Amino acid sequence: MIDISNKKTQYQKYADKTAQKSPLLLDCVKAFIVGGLICSFAELMFNFYLKIGLKEDTVKILVPVTLIFLSAFFTSVGVFDKLAKHAGAGTLVPITGFANAVVSPALDTKAEGYILGVGAKMFTIAGPVIVYGTVASVVYGLIYWITTLF
Repeated sequence: MIDISNKKTQYQKYADKTAQKSPLLLDCVKAFIVGGLICSFAELMFNFYLKIGLKEDTVKILVPVTLIFLSAFFTSVGVFDKLAKHAGAGTLVPITGFANAVVSPALDTKAEGYILGVGAKMFTIAGPVIVYGTVASVVYGLIYWITTLF
């Protein structure tokens, strides 16, 4: 009999020895700066759209749509992945990260066709986020509703 647990520990030792340690503090600082820049850019767009005379309700819709478009565009030309490589979690500001999570699998599976590739695989990453986000919002809503009854 071969002892599998022993092989796993040997592999784990090898992986730990050869894996490059990431500089945690530097990674956190980069994520904070890039995430802050994305949010600041959104705020600048918000003010710009107001300044050109759009109504605030329209601007509240237009800013997320613009961020989604730019994230999808930058993902499609390969810029978003290069930024994410250096900024890490900073690029996962919810709207930009979600747009990237939808566009990346769609681009990766484009060669398989639009139905069996893009259509079937587009939400492989973002799908669970949608499902669990919806379930969480229902649960939180029920908790809120129950607490307001008393």
